[in-house]
Amino acid sequence: MRRKIHKAGAALLLLAFITAAAGLMKTDADAAIYRFGSTGTTVKKIQQVLKNTGHYSYYIDGIYGSRTVKAVKSFQRSCGLSVDGICGPITLKYLGLGSSTTASSSQSSSDKMLLARIIAAEARGEPYKGQVAVGAVVLNRVKHSSFPNTIAGVIYQKGAFTAIDDGQFNSTSVPESCIRAAADAMNGWDPTGGCIYYFNPATATSSWIWSRPQIITIGKHIFCV
Repeated sequence: MRRKIHKAGAALLLLAFITAAAGLMKTDADAAIYRFGSTGTTVKKIQQVLKNTGHYSYYIDGIYGSRTVKAVKSFQRSCGLSVDGICGPITLKYLGLGSSTTASSSQSSSDKMLLARIIAAEARGEPYKGQVAVGAVVLNRVKHSSFPNTIAGVIYQKGAFTAIDDGQFNSTSVPESCIRAAADAMNGWDPTGGCIYYFNPATATSSWIWSRPQIITIGKHIFCV
């Protein structure tokens, strides 16, 4: 009888251990998915990027409520992603938050790929220096008080880049040269000398952009402040 009780107790302990382990695994698996009802620091970061990009206009409260769901759907729609209002790994990557918001190396890699993608969409066919220059403009905007303070925020800001508006950002392949150009820009190379705007004089129709002080021409783009 005592032996049976001992075996039953051991079985219960084993079951409890398996259940606890499964719970931990579920927590880790769910950590990269944020949806209605989620709360915390990462939700605040999501809301901040959405606000920077013009998709969210409410409090940064860290609560993934209906307004955040609506904003995420708007962001997903603008990026050509599946529209479900859930921030999984792909949406987080497009937000510039990567698959793990606590890993700085992952964040840096995500930022570099976002930068490389906008360089490819905006400056494919340009000389390498011109590709680095476009990346530098994005980074200069991140540091400028008039723009969002993240790479994702700058890139997805409404009306900021033609390639976002016409869908080229999501449909253009990213060559290796653009990845290198993004890395060079992130490492401090700025061929523009601090410019925050650029345009193609052959296609630009805005009188405002023509009025900006012009600093340098690289390839087909004029860079200005």
